[in-house]
Amino acid sequence: MESAHLLSGSKKRVKIHPHTVTAKYATQTPYSPQPGIHTHFPQPGDEGYDDAPSFEDFGSFLEETSDRKRLTESKRWPLMMFGSKDKDTSHKLQATGGGEGSELGAKAVKGSGKGVGEQLASFGEASVSASRLTWVGLLGAALAHGCLIVLTRLATERFSLGPLFLLLVRSVVQLLSVAAPLHRAENPFGPEGYRLRLLGYGVAYSLSLCCAYSSLTFVSSENGSTTWRLATTALSATLAFLLLEEKLGLADGITLAAGVCGLGLVLLPTADESYEDAQVDPVTFWRGAFGWSLSALAGLWMALALVGYRSLKDRVGVGTALFTVSWTGCLLTPATLILLQEGWSWPMSLAAWGLVLGLVACSIAAFLGMMHALTRLHPALVSASQSLEVPVAMLLHLAVLPLVPTAPEVVGNVMIALSVGWLVAMKLLPSRGVGRRQREEYEEILDSPIK
Repeated sequence: MESAHLLSGSKKRVKIHPHTVTAKYATQTPYSPQPGIHTHFPQPGDEGYDDAPSFEDFGSFLEETSDRKRLTESKRWPLMMFGSKDKDTSHKLQATGGGEGSELGAKAVKGSGKGVGEQLASFGEASVSASRLTWVGLLGAALAHGCLIVLTRLATERFSLGPLFLLLVRSVVQLLSVAAPLHRAENPFGPEGYRLRLLGYGVAYSLSLCCAYSSLTFVSSENGSTTWRLATTALSATLAFLLLEEKLGLADGITLAAGVCGLGLVLLPTADESYEDAQVDPVTFWRGAFGWSLSALAGLWMALALVGYRSLKDRVGVGTALFTVSWTGCLLTPATLILLQEGWSWPMSLAAWGLVLGLVACSIAAFLGMMHALTRLHPALVSASQSLEVPVAMLLHLAVLPLVPTAPEVVGNVMIALSVGWLVAMKLLPSRGVGRRQREEYEEILDSPIK
């Protein structure tokens, strides 16, 4: 197949093959095909082979000089709500500005004077450094979540502040995060073409918080937060596989299952909570059932939010995501207050205001750590690492409130801590066998004639 294009005043004859594309400049103007001449595709080593432009150059020329690019981009994003299946787009975005890991990795691989071993070593150091920063942020977010549980309980029990009122104050204060996208000259409501998906993420995250904070009226903060985390971890693994086609490795799945079992042990009822020999009040029973259902529903909404932001990680910054969650929370929290008819309360002392501000600070720190980690890690791994909030909350409760944990709670918290510790160790301390296999694959690629 032959076609002619006018480039710089000369005719360019292009011969296209399913696997190769070559181009030669013709001296005749205009060009007319000569009968009897067979098509020839230069092979490596032939004259003029190195001067021929590549298929990528020719494809980009056609793409930039036609209307197909505009039509394709306008029809691509609505095809999938949680991200396009086109891998080329994501690769281009990651190559241009896809986060710390890609930038550090690109800098490490650069430099033709380095050997294979030096390139692998520098790339590994950059990757491990970025991974360490990510996991430090995740562990800090888990610590902030644990403090958030204790502060919420103190605010509700000692200062009679409603959980939904605390959520409303938190959402209003977080509206200041609009400064982050404005400082970067970005639209705070997201880039064009992704605003609907960003809105869906914000609504899902805010609904999760409304359900979780509403459940605290019917169940204890420990049971509510543990159920929320268990549902989020299990459902985020399922939804990430169904919507994003992201799978978990065998070791990650086993570690995640161990953490979920630990959360289940923490949720086992104590002797005071079991109703074996007592007459159960139907109102009390259904109030508890409603609270547990709200906690599980909060886990479902949070799993959807984590998967949604995972699909937007290359387009939406953490500051824009925080602002989206804030303004959607300012709309949904008052509606939930009216629906559940929760009484309005106001901090009347300086200590109460300090507690509320500390709660807001912990919530912002936890959000930033989680959303930053979602740009690099599987949503289920992010949620599983946050289950460390349960042991942290137990230790803080022991320090602040005179509570004695039961044996299942102790065993469950130990299982959670061990699973998270093992997960961090697997991600930051790869085995020698894995490194050797990666080196052999890299050397095989370098020695291959097809690059």
